[in-house]
Formats: sequence, C-alpha cells, structure tokens
Amino acid sequence: MKWTTPKTFAALLLTSALLVSGCGNSGNNDKNSAAGNTGNTGNKGNSSQTEQKAEDISPISFSFFGGDSSPNWNGMKDDVGKVITEKTGVTLEAEFDVGAGGGESKVALMAASGDVPDLIFAKGELSKLIDAGLIVDMTDLIEEHAPNIKKVIGDNMNRLKYSNEDQAIYSLVTNMGVDNQYFDATGGFEIQHRVLKELGYPEVRTLQDYEKVLKDYYALHPTIDGQPTIPLTLTADDWRIMITVTNPAFAATGAPDDGEYFVDPTTYEAKLHYKRSEEKEYFRWLNHMYNEGLLDKDTFVQKEDQYKAKIASGRVLGLIDQEWGYMDGENALKAAGKDDATYAHFPVTLSEDYVDHSFQPAGIDGYGIAITTACKDPVRAIKFLDWLASDEGQVLRNWGIEGKHYTVENGKRVIPAEITERRMNDTANFTKETGLGNPAGLYAVMSARYGDGVKDSTDNYYTINFPEQIIELYSDAEKESLKAYNATTWKDLFPQESDFEAKEWGALYNMPVPTDGDYQVIAKKTQDIVRKRIPEAILAKTSDFDKIYDAFLADLDKAGAVKMEAEYTELVKARVSLFTGKDIK
Repeated sequence: MKWTTPKTFAALLLTSALLVSGCGNSGNNDKNSAAGNTGNTGNKGNSSQTEQKAEDISPISFSFFGGDSSPNWNGMKDDVGKVITEKTGVTLEAEFDVGAGGGESKVALMAASGDVPDLIFAKGELSKLIDAGLIVDMTDLIEEHAPNIKKVIGDNMNRLKYSNEDQAIYSLVTNMGVDNQYFDATGGFEIQHRVLKELGYPEVRTLQDYEKVLKDYYALHPTIDGQPTIPLTLTADDWRIMITVTNPAFAATGAPDDGEYFVDPTTYEAKLHYKRSEEKEYFRWLNHMYNEGLLDKDTFVQKEDQYKAKIASGRVLGLIDQEWGYMDGENALKAAGKDDATYAHFPVTLSEDYVDHSFQPAGIDGYGIAITTACKDPVRAIKFLDWLASDEGQVLRNWGIEGKHYTVENGKRVIPAEITERRMNDTANFTKETGLGNPAGLYAVMSARYGDGVKDSTDNYYTINFPEQIIELYSDAEKESLKAYNATTWKDLFPQESDFEAKEWGALYNMPVPTDGDYQVIAKKTQDIVRKRIPEAILAKTSDFDKIYDAFLADLDKAGAVKMEAEYTELVKARVSLFTGKDIK
C-alpha cells in the first residue's frame, strides 16, 4: 500500500516555530504543534563550538528545495551562510515554494518526473517522493556518520521511523526542536494593543468577551487613518483556511490539534472534528460575526498578500491566526513605529467550560529534511547535516557570530541592544544580511536541532527564545498590555503543558496515510466539501445556518467519511503502538 502525509498544520508550530523566511510548522499549527516537553536543561554536549570540524571541507554544491517560501534567502551570502560554507565546504543551490501551497504542486511534479534536488524539505508531501522511490533511507548514514544528529534525536529515534511496516528513516524532524519548552504563545485570538488600552484592558476569555472588545472599539472608531475599520479578518487562501477558519474551531472548543480529526484519547477512535456539536456552535458564532458586520466581508475571497496588507495598514482590530501567518504585516507596523497596532494573544474559547489545548505535548514529530536518490554523495550530505546539528552549528544558526551578533559576558551569551532592535524592527533586512531569525533564521529546517529551553555544554541556551530574551524583545506596547493582565509572557495566559497528558500519537499532521485505494478519494471529496460548505455556512443568513451546517455533515458522510474515519482510527492505533510499544487492539 502506498502512503502519504496529510497537509494540515498544527496551532505551533511550530510556533514561534516558524521562521522569518516562511511558514514552516508546528507548530501547533503551528505553532504548528504544541509539542512542548518539560525541557532539558542539562544537555552537556560532547562537542563544543570551537571543537567541531567538518572532516571534508572541499567545495561541494547541493541542490535544495524548501516547501515554504523564503523571501529573504540570499544564496548563502549572508553572515551565517558564509560561515557554514567555510566550515563545511557546502553551498546550497536553493529553490523555495513561492505560493501558499506548501510545495504541494512542485513536489507532485517531482514525484511524477523523478527530477528531484539533492536535499528536500517537502513538508506534508514527502510520502509522494517516498512512494516514487526517490528518498534515501538515512538509518545507516546516521548510524555511521552522524554522531551529532544521534545526540540531538536521542531516545526519539523511533519517532523518525516511517511506519510499523516500513521502519526506514526518510527524514529528520527539523520544523521543531527536540525537548522544546515553549516560553511564549504566538497563536490564539489576537487583539491590537491600542484597542485593549483604550477599553481599559478588559477580560478576554470567551468568544463573547472577544466579540465585545472588537464591537465596542469599532463603535468608537469606524475609521482608522481615513480607511474603514475592520473588526476581524481571516484568510481562506488555499490551505490557510485551516489555520484561521477551521482549526480555531477545535482550539476554541477544548480539543488539541490533530489536523482534520478529533481523536478519543481512550479508544483512539478518530472522526472529522467538524462533527463535534461544540464546533457547530463555533461556526455559528462566525456566522453571527459576519451578519453583525464584524467579520470582514472579503474573508473568503482575499489573497494572502491582501490579508497581510490590511494588517499592515493598522486598521484590523482582531485576528485569529498564528503569528507566523501575519508576521509580515506586523513587521511593517513595527517598522512604521506603530507598535500599538500590533497584537496581543488570548486563549479564547466558546465558554469557560472549555480550555485551550495549544500546549498539550505531542513529542518530537513533524516535517523534516530528506536526502534524495539524486544526491551523488549522500555521505557528504549527511555529514553536512550533522555539522549543522553540532553545538557549533546550532549556536551559529541561532545566535550568529560571536563578536558580531552576540558577545559572551561572564560566560553567558548576550545579544547587544542594537542587534535586538534590528531583530525586532528591521526583521526582513536583518535576516537577509545575517541569516538569523526566529527560530534559527534561514537555516532552521536544514537539520535537527534542540528546542527552546535546552542548554548546551557551556550552560547557555541553544536558542534565543528563553524568558529573559523574549521579554526583552517585546515592544513597550506589549509590555504594557502584559503588565495589565499580570503576565510576563503571553503564554502565562494559556493553560500550560503540565495541565495535560502527552498525546501518545504525536502530531497527526505528520502521520502517513494511504495514497492508493479509497482513502485519498474520500479525503479529497471531504476537503472539497469543507472548503465549500464552511464558508457557505458562515456567510449564510442566520436563519439558514442550521440547515446548511447539517447538510454539510450529511454531505461528508455521503462522500464516505465514516469509512475514511475507520481507516484513520486503525492508523492512529498503529502509530500509538509504534511510538509507545503498546499492543493496541
């Protein structure tokens, strides 16, 4: 049987898990995925920044394709890229997806033609290349040539295996860090800081609270800078409909991010999450917002660039998105000195009976980088990836060059104020010049890495995302809002990892599913129905909502959803068995 991985994105990722250069995952959605663990503060590496040497640094070029856009890619002419080439001899001839499709169309063409680059970050489309016999099993390469990768992955090696039937390692998880501990929240329901300030920092816990804030401010300010105020806008451009329209339905009704499904944690039974009665009420609320004139009438027709342009104008009061999805618009506001028009994050739910599950742990499980059969020197390729995973490589990717991007004071890495200011307010240019971003800039998905909260052999954090640094990077407007809500970071407002049991099945957006047989046919039919019927229900007259939503659910079952759900349930059980060793019946 052939397999693929469904293209859906968790509410982290890869949260802050996504890089300045593109959308990447996690996170819980990422944050494409809320895979936060307790963190490892004692990883005393057996290799230091100054000791790591590549065995062979003769010049070599690898071609690379990334399934995310990377508008700041500079052909490795940036500061970090130059050092990587100096240390490894490697240059990358890189191409990136330029649309909103996560590389789907491009990867499909590669699978059909057999024309692949040496290295690829194919996101949810990697299985198409695996089915075509175009991806190298890295198991032996890692064992023989990649001590740093083995060290980073540690006890999680089983999670890299493709399936129970095929236990090859086709990719390294790179869109999230190992042992990641989230210190901040960058998703949820967003409101501009100036809105909160003018209204006296009101409580924002339920949909009703959120709606009232937007409605009250809109009544006071029907225009901003001469343009009509937009209380709330979303984007439904291609797969982005999942992030801002459909995924928030489970987030606001107390369910974790398991892609298009809800999984019973006891029986492992899976069903399309839209079938939950609570979610119908969430979509009823969006229908209400539209009929009240509070939801942007262009939500289902605007393109991604139009969405970001509206945010950059400063006239959008509220969003329901992950920060990586609107970062470009927010960066434009910062560059224009309009920090008060950027956004706060709240764990809003249907009512206080529900809690946001954004930070429910899922373990290390996500998209990653792979070596293809086109690569003429896979040993050199794995050694390149291994150097990037070394302490030296990780510090370089995260912090940059000592003396230029950070200093060491009393044994601690410190980012100078002028570098912090550029990271915050001149993000695009800074990333293009330096290769640095958050997390790990232009080279985040190039190899395995530790997550936030993990320390290296010098007792410094691998990443720059730790509480003190996060707080320093906040604007004055953010700090003022946080103080008003008795919080030091946005995560303080959210339920914590310790409030939940870890998901035994990991990040289901990364679970392979059949590419042949009925599954793919049904999956395509149901997704077409979702993308037609959900907007139709939201844009309907209030009196027509129930009729349309009920017809939507009936259409899903007519398309074969029950059969697909049963098959998916068995896949979830098999994955739990693979990850945990349990004998699941």
